Amino acid sequence: MPTPKQRLPYSTAGGGGGGRRAAAGSSVLPPVVVLVFLFVVAPSLFFVVRNGGRGHVHVASDPKGRNDDQEAVAMKNLKSILPKEVIDAIASSQQEAGALSLDFFRNHESPSWKTDDLVTDKSMYDKAKDENSVSEHDLPANKSLKDPDEHQVDTAAKIARRKLREKRREKRAMDLMRKDDEARVKLENAAIERSKAVDSAVLGKYSIWRKENENENSDSTVRLMRDQIIMARVYSALAKSKNKNDLFQELQTRIKESQRAVGEAAADADLHHSAPEKIRAMGQVLSKAREEVYDCRAITQRLRAMLQSADEQVRSLKKQSTFLSQLAAKTIPNSIHCLSMRLTIDYHLLPLEQRKFPRSENLENPSLYHYALFSDNVLAASVVVNSTIMNAKEPEKHVFHLVTDKLNFGAMNMWFLLNPPGKATIHVENVDEFKWLNSSYCPVLRQLESAAMKEYYFKADRPTTLSAGSSNLKYRNPKYLSMLNHLRFYLPEVYPKLDKILFLDDDIVVQKDLTGLWDVDLNGRVNGAVETCGESFHRFDKYLNFSNPHIARNFDPNACGWAYGMNIFDLKEWKKKDITGIYHKWQNKNEDRVLWKLGTLPPGLLTFYKLTHPLDKSWHVLGLGYNPSIDRSEIDGAAVVHYNGNMKPWLELAMTKYRPYWTKYIKYDHPYIRGCNLSE
Repeated sequence: MPTPKQRLPYSTAGGGGGGRRAAAGSSVLPPVVVLVFLFVVAPSLFFVVRNGGRGHVHVASDPKGRNDDQEAVAMKNLKSILPKEVIDAIASSQQEAGALSLDFFRNHESPSWKTDDLVTDKSMYDKAKDENSVSEHDLPANKSLKDPDEHQVDTAAKIARRKLREKRREKRAMDLMRKDDEARVKLENAAIERSKAVDSAVLGKYSIWRKENENENSDSTVRLMRDQIIMARVYSALAKSKNKNDLFQELQTRIKESQRAVGEAAADADLHHSAPEKIRAMGQVLSKAREEVYDCRAITQRLRAMLQSADEQVRSLKKQSTFLSQLAAKTIPNSIHCLSMRLTIDYHLLPLEQRKFPRSENLENPSLYHYALFSDNVLAASVVVNSTIMNAKEPEKHVFHLVTDKLNFGAMNMWFLLNPPGKATIHVENVDEFKWLNSSYCPVLRQLESAAMKEYYFKADRPTTLSAGSSNLKYRNPKYLSMLNHLRFYLPEVYPKLDKILFLDDDIVVQKDLTGLWDVDLNGRVNGAVETCGESFHRFDKYLNFSNPHIARNFDPNACGWAYGMNIFDLKEWKKKDITGIYHKWQNKNEDRVLWKLGTLPPGLLTFYKLTHPLDKSWHVLGLGYNPSIDRSEIDGAAVVHYNGNMKPWLELAMTKYRPYWTKYIKYDHPYIRGCNLSE
C-alpha cells in the first residue's frame, strides 16, 4: 500500500514516544491501531463528512455553520464506534495540529484518495471562489460571514459548471437567432422574386368585392343542378330502353323543371328561388332510378357518347365564333355607314369652288413633313389626322395625303372641308383615278381578274353554313380585293416629287410628335419600321412557305419580321433599288398563292428583305386589337399605338380598356356624329 505524503500526528510528543509513555502507564497503544487509523479510519471519516453520511465528524469549521451541540453529538457517535485509544489520538492531534479541514486533505492528498467529482485544478477553484465570494457588508445581518478560504470545493465546481452552461446556452440562443434572421431574409427575398414573376396584367379583370367572388364556389349549386340534369338524361334513356315508362316520364318532368330553374344562371345568386326544392325533388327521383335501372356499363357508354357529342358542339361553336368575329371585324357599323352617306350627299350639294382645300402649294414641298394615309373609313382617318396634329410641335409643317375609293371620296372630302386640321395641309385623292394603276402594270390587279381568283372569292358552291364557311376566312377578306391595301408598294409613283414620307394605317393613334422620324438615319435602307419578332414568333417562317425552293434559297426562316402601320420610307433609295420592281417579281411568282397566302405583309417582308432599318419599339406599340395584356406604361410611352387585329376601336367588340385612347380624338357633339347615333 503506498505511503501517504504526510502522516497525521497522533501523539503530543511526536514519533513513537507517545507509545512508550503509554506503555509505562497502564497499557501500550498497539502500532496496528495507529496504522488502521491512518489508512482506514481517517479516509472513511473524510468521505463520511464529504458525502453527508450518518456519522458526522467535526472538521475545521463547518461550511454551513453547525453549532456546538451538533459537534458534540458527532463526537458521541464516534466514541460509540471507535475504541478509546483512537479517540484520544484524534483529540491529541487536534490540540497539536489544529482542527481537521478539507484544505488540509486537498493540499496533502494521497493518490488513493483522488476522485473524479473533485475539482483538482487550483486555478479553476480559486477563480470560482473569487467570483462567488461575498463581502461582509453585502450579507444580511442575521447570517454569519463566510471566509472565502472555507468555501467547499464542490460548491465552487458547481458554480463554475453553471457559468459554463449559461455561456453555452447564450451562445446557442445567439446562433438560433442568427439562423432565424438568415431564414427570414431568405424567405423575404424568395417572396420578392416570386412577386416579380407574377403576371399583373390579369389583376384588373376582377374585383374581390363582386358578388360572384365572395367565395370560391359561387356557382356550386348551378353546377350541381346541371350535373343532376345530365344524370337524369342518362337514366331516362336507360328507363326507356327497359320499358320503365313511368320512371321515364317522371325523369323528363324533373329535367324540364330543373332546366327552367337554372335558365341562363352563371352563379348561385342568379338562380330561381325554387332551385333548392327542385334539387331535392330531382335527388329523390335519381335515387329511385338508381335502384331500378342502374347499370354501370350502360351508364359509362351513355356518358361517353354525351361527352363526344358535347365536344363536337364546342368545335362547331368555335368555328361559328371565328366566322362571326371575322365578319364583324370586316364590316362597317351602321353609324359609320350613316356618317359616310350623309357626308357624301352634302358634298355633292357643294358648289365646285368650295370643294378645294387651301395651301395646295405644300403638297410637293419636300422640306415639309408628309404623311400617306390610305383608308375608306372616314371616322378612322379623322382620328389619325386629329391625333397627329394635336401632338405636333409645328402643325403648319405637316402635310396629309389621303387616298380613298370612289364610294367614300365625297365623304372624306366633306369631312375635312368641314373640319380642317388647323394650319396643316390636307389633300384627298381617289384611287380609281390613278390611270397608271391597271392590270397590265400591277400583278395584283391582273391576278384579281383571273378566273382562279374569282372562283376563290366568288365561287357559287361555297359552303353556306357558318362552321364550314369559316375555313380560311381570314384570307378571303374583301380588303385584299381593294387596291388601297396594295397602294403602299407604289409610293414613288403616287408622290414622285417627295424624298421621304411617313406611311400610317387608319387603325392607329398618334400620341407624340413624329417629326423625329425624319431625322432617323436609315443607313442606306429604304424602310424604317419596328421589329415584331420575339424568341420564336413573328419571324419569316410564320408568314412564308419555306417548303418552296424560291423562298428557301433566298430567305432566312429566322429573319425578324416587322410591322406595317407606321413606316418611314426613303423614296430616293426606293427608286435607286427599284423596290416596286422587286415587289412585282415576287407577286408574279405567287399567282397560285404557293409562296404565301393573301395580304400585304408577306410580300412586304420579301420586298424589303435586308432593306429595313429597325426603329426603337417606343415609336410603335402594336396589339391593341387582340392582346389584352399590354403593359399600360408601354402604351402611355408610345409615339403611336396600333389597333391591329379584329377588335378595332370603332367596333362594338373592341376592348373597352383600350378604346379611350381612340375616342378622345372624336368630337361626339359634332352634328353629323350625333345625327348618326355615334356614342362613346
